[in-house]
Amino acid sequence: MTEECRGILFSAWYVIQKQGYKLRKFTPLFLLGLGLILIGASVYFIMQDAPPQTDLTTVPVQVNFSSPELTLTDIQGVTRSLADYRGQVVLVNLWATWCPPCKAEMPTLQAYHDKYADKGFTVIAVNDGDPTPDVVQFVKDYQLTFPVWLDPTYIATEDAFKTLNLPSSFVIDREGIVRLSWVGEINSKMLEKYVTPIIKEQQ
Repeated sequence: MTEECRGILFSAWYVIQKQGYKLRKFTPLFLLGLGLILIGASVYFIMQDAPPQTDLTTVPVQVNFSSPELTLTDIQGVTRSLADYRGQVVLVNLWATWCPPCKAEMPTLQAYHDKYADKGFTVIAVNDGDPTPDVVQFVKDYQLTFPVWLDPTYIATEDAFKTLNLPSSFVIDREGIVRLSWVGEINSKMLEKYVTPIIKEQQ
C-alpha cells in the first residue's frame, strides 16, 4: 500500500472517530431512508415483471331456464312481448338513463346489434322506470335503432328477471331458453366470445 493510500485511510478513520458521536445521532434516519429506498426499488422491479392488467369487464354467467313472460309497451306506444321474438336470439338489457355503466355500454350494444341483426339477433332495451320523455331523448341522443321498451312499474327487474342490478342483461336463444346472465357493463369482446356462438347455432 502506498503512503498516499495510507494517508487517505488514516484521514478517513480519524474523521469517523472524531465525528462518530454525530454520526450515531443520524444512524436511525439513515437506516430509515435506506429502507424506503429498498422498498421503492422492490416495488419497481415487481411492477416491471408483473403481467399486463387484464380486462376487468364483467363475464356472463351461464344459466339455463325458460324465458319469462314479459309484455310491455315500446316508446311508440305499441305493446310488445318476448314471445314475439321466438326463433331469434335476444339480448334483453335492463337499464336506466341515470346509470353510468348503462350509458357506457349502449354504443357497444348498438354496434353489435347492427352487425348481427340480419342473422336473427336483436337487443331489447327495457328501461327501468324513467319518465317516457327522458327515455325518448336518450334514444335520440344515442341513436339507438333496436327496440326500447318502457317499464314504469319495474316488472322486468322485480318480477320477470328478479334482479335489482343495473345494467343487467340476459341472452335468450332461439328456443326461448335464457343461456347467459350479465351484471354490469358489457364490451364487444365479451359479446363476440359468448353471444356470437349462440347466434350461429341453428342458423
